[in-house]
Amino acid sequence: MHTLLASWSPDTTIQLSLVGRLLIAAILGSMLGLERTLAGKHAGMRTYALVSMGSSLFVIAGTLASFELSMFSAVNPLVVAANVVLGVGFLGTGLAMFKGEHPVELTTAAGLWLAAGVGMAAGFGLYTLSIGSTIIGMLIFSLILKFENRMRRRFGTNGE
Repeated sequence: MHTLLASWSPDTTIQLSLVGRLLIAAILGSMLGLERTLAGKHAGMRTYALVSMGSSLFVIAGTLASFELSMFSAVNPLVVAANVVLGVGFLGTGLAMFKGEHPVELTTAAGLWLAAGVGMAAGFGLYTLSIGSTIIGMLIFSLILKFENRMRRRFGTNGE
């Protein structure tokens, strides 16, 4: 135990706080994926958690590369974040397949995009923004679904 404490440094504390950002992103992402899991969709809690945590990891690594590694000083963490958005867009496109003339899984794809944003916010240390976005996203998944279903029953449409 003494050797563990002897090797403890402020750098270790910083790294642990960055791992905490990853953990927060994964937890918030899995919370967003819960409704998709309950709805029986292809992407659920694990997928959402991985997208959120991966997005967080990319912005953390981009930020560290831009500020701490002199050989990568030209790296802009906002460019890294923009590329995460682009990459998750491709992931969502693959998920949103067409069934006949109508795309399916669009809400799941949009949710993955939100999970990426939540992860990026957590990666940048914007905890209130990431938690607030998660809560609003969960409300959209649940409350607006109930409202949509009520309107479909009332007006006799199946949403197509």
